[in-house]
Amino acid sequence: MIIPIRYIRLAGSLLAFLSLGNQWLSAQTVYQDKPFQQDYSVKYYIDKPTISLTGVACDRNGIIQVASSEGLLHPANGEFLHPGTLLPDQTYRFMKDMKLQAIGSQNQQLVYLSQKAILSNAWAGKLYAEHELPQATIFTGTPDHTFLVSDGRAVQLVKDSKLLWKGSLPSDEVIGAHFQPATNVFWILGRKSLYTLSGADFTLAKVLGGSGFTAFALTPDQKVLIGTNDGYIEVDAVSKKQLGPIHQKLPWTDITAVAVVYGKTWFGTTKGAFSLRPDGKYDYYYGERWLPGNQVTAISEGPKNSVLILTTAGLGKICFKSMTLYDKAIFYEDQVRSRHIRNGFNASLDRMEKGNLATGYMADSDNDGLWTSMYLGGEIFRYAVTKDKEALQNCRESLDAMERLYTINPVAGFPARSFERAGYINQLSDPERWQHSPQAGWDWKSTTSSDEIIGHIFAFGAMAELVDDKTLQRRAITLIDTVMSHILSHNLYLIDFDGKPTMWGKWNPDYVNAFPINVGDRKLNSSNLTAMLQTAYHFTKKEKYKKKAFELLQKQGYLENLMRPMSIIGKAPDDADEHSKHMSDGWNHSDDEMYFVGYWGLYRYAFDEALKAKYKAAILDHWQAERPEKDGAWNIFAAMTGAKNVDLPEAVWYLQEYPLDMIDWSIMNSHRKDITTIAPNFRNQTIKDVLPPDETPIQRHNGNRFTLDRSNGSSGTSEHSAGDIWLLPYWLGRYLGVISAPVGK
Repeated sequence: MIIPIRYIRLAGSLLAFLSLGNQWLSAQTVYQDKPFQQDYSVKYYIDKPTISLTGVACDRNGIIQVASSEGLLHPANGEFLHPGTLLPDQTYRFMKDMKLQAIGSQNQQLVYLSQKAILSNAWAGKLYAEHELPQATIFTGTPDHTFLVSDGRAVQLVKDSKLLWKGSLPSDEVIGAHFQPATNVFWILGRKSLYTLSGADFTLAKVLGGSGFTAFALTPDQKVLIGTNDGYIEVDAVSKKQLGPIHQKLPWTDITAVAVVYGKTWFGTTKGAFSLRPDGKYDYYYGERWLPGNQVTAISEGPKNSVLILTTAGLGKICFKSMTLYDKAIFYEDQVRSRHIRNGFNASLDRMEKGNLATGYMADSDNDGLWTSMYLGGEIFRYAVTKDKEALQNCRESLDAMERLYTINPVAGFPARSFERAGYINQLSDPERWQHSPQAGWDWKSTTSSDEIIGHIFAFGAMAELVDDKTLQRRAITLIDTVMSHILSHNLYLIDFDGKPTMWGKWNPDYVNAFPINVGDRKLNSSNLTAMLQTAYHFTKKEKYKKKAFELLQKQGYLENLMRPMSIIGKAPDDADEHSKHMSDGWNHSDDEMYFVGYWGLYRYAFDEALKAKYKAAILDHWQAERPEKDGAWNIFAAMTGAKNVDLPEAVWYLQEYPLDMIDWSIMNSHRKDITTIAPNFRNQTIKDVLPPDETPIQRHNGNRFTLDRSNGSSGTSEHSAGDIWLLPYWLGRYLGVISAPVGK
């Protein structure tokens, strides 16, 4: 178990700084990579939307059946990321004539309710207990096969086709029933009341009155949980008293199903399903990342600790697999290599048909160089830790792509954003930015931005330092020198094919210091350029880089700029120029990404220890501002400084909670009742506490982790690569030693 060590604030800036210094001298916490339960979903859709799905059950052999308005169905051909369908179940061919109206399980066997009887194919078919309620849809039984049956109005107890008792709920409609073996009591739920029926003397007793009841379940700790159309109620099964007020701080309060599955409480609603966690909060399963539809009709135990969630659109099987972070990394490594490598670039799979991986193509991106740099960085750290030859080959192939960015265009020292085969410009993103290459058969993308450059320098520096292949080291250092020579020779601008600076490739003091001090680009560009110059000097030893860096740090205020606290970053003042106002309309998460990949060169290749100490303070100041987002990458990058507390538990939480399904499904959270919204603010934080990554939209580290919804009408059309999103922070954590190799396997 990891015990978080919280950052202690001390009065006065000097004392605070000294406190941080003491932390740097302390040993860092290391997460021991033990197995955890990774959830994922297998979905089964119905082909005919007119079919009504009423119940689902599973037997001890793992056989799943679904009761429907057109007879029994079973799931077919589904696996993770490859949905199946619900098809007519013909395994017992004569069951289709039984006019089945409900399904359940008894002693881990499938049991059915027909218009005439309760029956089963288990126990050699001996179970056949007739009843007198041809419209019955509700039943539950005891271990000795005494069954309660109801059509909503009447209630009967039958055993061996003998009627033991009959009655009804006074002025109410039955909607559910469960048997409690420990007390030999049947619990019966109506729309506005809860009753017990003794299995010994058949005494019917009212326990609770109310309204809007929809579903219920009995828990192992002697509670009755009653779902309503506006939350759920807890009742003590022993005292028959309600426990506290109704629970309404839930992901959604319109409850349609309640079940206890393998000791865990689950709720189905009209907007997805959720389960109760030990800490009193909820894991929310919404949208096609998890379920075929969001209108839940039933929840039941599935095979191998899975949970079956039946919806109006099909069946979702929530599975749980024991994994370490290393296991998850290997899964993601396969995901990247099999579907996300385009010309050596780390790419997304786009234009899929509703999550069908076979229908997408690897798309070009405005930031092919940046996303590939971040993936390449992860593979460099992987190789540094494992010496895996596959990781080294991945590095070679990505470096090939990165290197060609510099040769595909005619501008010396200038890297293209991307390249692609000639003749398809109109089908590529931002076609107006594409140019024909001097190399026959190819086109290249211009307007390269500063986030590309800092990504390149980060990856090339890591390769030059950590990869023990002399050829790769030499190539990486050459690329550092190439792009930085271009920038220096063009007065700290990145000059495009048209002889003009690109929109964002500007580090000249005339540009940087024109921003007001509270506009983020002044701090960012100063930080990034210092990191780039330090990296160039560290590996080339060319004095021009060191000389320029100290000129900027000491004479142009770049040190003051980069050390400026994050707390002052905000909107430009009213008298600022329009460009400054445009650049400071809110917190820029792409800037965060540029800062942190740049911190590798800023801190690691600092010119001297005095500067290094200052850089630590700046990095940790920025990290403090980022803590609410619990982004795994930023927390682990902060560990580079040696600080003891970098919210490692939160970083591990991020890595564990990231979904295996990285398809861009529609996600909705703004309707939730269990989140606390906050007032609009500069950082665009929408709620008090960030939600887990598997409950929010898939996004790179330049996205806002507080984004609640994504519903753009194109659900399931793209799959993101784990290369930059997940593998970079994991392998960086392994390299820095704050995440261990897998243990306890």
